[in-house]
Amino acid sequence: MNMMDQFLWVIFPYMCVMIFIVGHIYRYRTDQFNWTAKSSEFIEKKHLKLGSLMFHLGIIPVIGGHIAGLGIPQSWMEAAGIDDHLYHIGAVYVGGAFGVLTLAGMLLLTARRFTIKNVRRLSSASDLIVNALLLFIVFMGMYSTLVTNWAQPDFNYRESISVWFRDLLILRPDASLMRDVPLSFQIHILAGFCIFALWPFTRLVHVWSVPLNYLGRRYILYRRHRKLDS
Repeated sequence: MNMMDQFLWVIFPYMCVMIFIVGHIYRYRTDQFNWTAKSSEFIEKKHLKLGSLMFHLGIIPVIGGHIAGLGIPQSWMEAAGIDDHLYHIGAVYVGGAFGVLTLAGMLLLTARRFTIKNVRRLSSASDLIVNALLLFIVFMGMYSTLVTNWAQPDFNYRESISVWFRDLLILRPDASLMRDVPLSFQIHILAGFCIFALWPFTRLVHVWSVPLNYLGRRYILYRRHRKLDS
């Protein structure tokens, strides 16, 4: 195992996670007034509404699938009655469908931000970078799922990537597990860690500011003002 493997699959992931944690703490303590995403809805609404809906409907199941595929050992799945065939159907067909939905939404949102002049003017450099990087990550994920898995049917990421990921979590990283992983999967993973490192310094922090208190707040009552007779 060479130093490059050690850096890419041990040092770099931990570095990105540390930046993610420390960066969030620092920004929250020093920049709370900008802990949000600048809205461009008043400039262009049609593409934003459709693209955002498609992206969020797709990304939530995709994230859930990543958590299950990376975090749950294959033996546990088999013990629960989920064999390779059933898992493959869920990962490729169900996951692929939500992945296509996510990719379509991200394409629409990225095209909107780059091609609509007034939206681009409102966007910061970090906004453009995040949009482009997210699009690239989703594209590589879809490519890995639909193309690489078809071209290399013998590759089982649950025996390599998943084990490597769980070893990272328990602070026992083993870079050798990633040595024979197809390049498309490697690029997808490294780009994913890059977005974690950029997260605290971009509009992505608004993810942690979901206004859940709105669900339990009282209704706001509006009363018509009637002019008094003179």
